[in-house]
Amino acid sequence: MISKIDKRKRRAKKARAKIKELEAHRLCVHRSSNHIYAQIIAPDDQTVAATSSLDPAVKKILGDKTKGKIEVAKAVGKEIAEKAKKAKINKVAFDRSGFLYHGRVKALAESARENGLDF
Repeated sequence: MISKIDKRKRRAKKARAKIKELEAHRLCVHRSSNHIYAQIIAPDDQTVAATSSLDPAVKKILGDKTKGKIEVAKAVGKEIAEKAKKAKINKVAFDRSGFLYHGRVKALAESARENGLDF
């Protein structure tokens, strides 16, 4: 029997093959049960910018109050868009790493779009 993780990795592998064919920067998202991570990776597999829910800059955006996971994902999306602007990257391909496009992944993507990242 194929596990849930193996299925996700298979979906991610197909999407990454297509992005590699396009030779575009990719916004790669990973989520765990507690945190969410985002990084922009160049076509030559070098990480250009990265942030996560553990990043002090994201915690500064959120403030002192405890927020829900979707609010944290929105803050991570905003921060990764700002880091992309600093690195002079406007257009990326969205790599959701096999995760479904809803909830935290969708919130991160929409927040990155609102803050100037084009994909």
